[in-house]
Amino acid sequence: MNYLVTGTDTGVGKTFVSCGLIRSIRASNIDCVGMKPVCTGEPSDVEALQLASDRVEADHLVNPIWFHTPLAPYTAAIIENRWIDIAALRGSFARLAAKHAVVIVEGAGGLLVPILPDYDFRDLARDLELGVIVVAANRLGALNHTRLTVEALRKASLPCSLVVLNNVEASANLAAQTNLSVLETLLDAPVIELAHQEGDFSNLLERLQL
Repeated sequence: MNYLVTGTDTGVGKTFVSCGLIRSIRASNIDCVGMKPVCTGEPSDVEALQLASDRVEADHLVNPIWFHTPLAPYTAAIIENRWIDIAALRGSFARLAAKHAVVIVEGAGGLLVPILPDYDFRDLARDLELGVIVVAANRLGALNHTRLTVEALRKASLPCSLVVLNNVEASANLAAQTNLSVLETLLDAPVIELAHQEGDFSNLLERLQL
């Protein structure tokens, strides 16, 4: 199965989780590559995905659309007077999916970030038939942000394959210490906690049955 890695917000660790998954899947002898359909601002995420994928694909397939403006894709498209070609995104994904066993698609920002006025990353996940991995920063506010994201998936009839609590802060406060157990109780989806510097993603692969 192929997956969209989305976040409860920007800066929660989507690229860290995406790259860790790609490396771990490839290390288990499963052919896996990353994709960043739309990148805005500095293309460091694309470079990280390419490194994790051992650069087996061309940049224009891994990242078919790039904007210089570091804003939501739809906003960047307005500012730069360009239109995002959804058919081109689908075509690039189809070419990658035809060649590789697993494609990890990294979103931009959160799940409802607009790509077009009436098209966001929920629609992209549905069009590409992706399971969805939700990354949340393990800090105060994670309960609300994570539940809202998972609820948006449920209402769109999209599968939440996994919720990853990413410890982006060095010291764990009380919220970070309790978020996992609370979310495990509240969500109808598997939840794991991941240290931000942790190199072992085998627990993610086990939950995804890869």
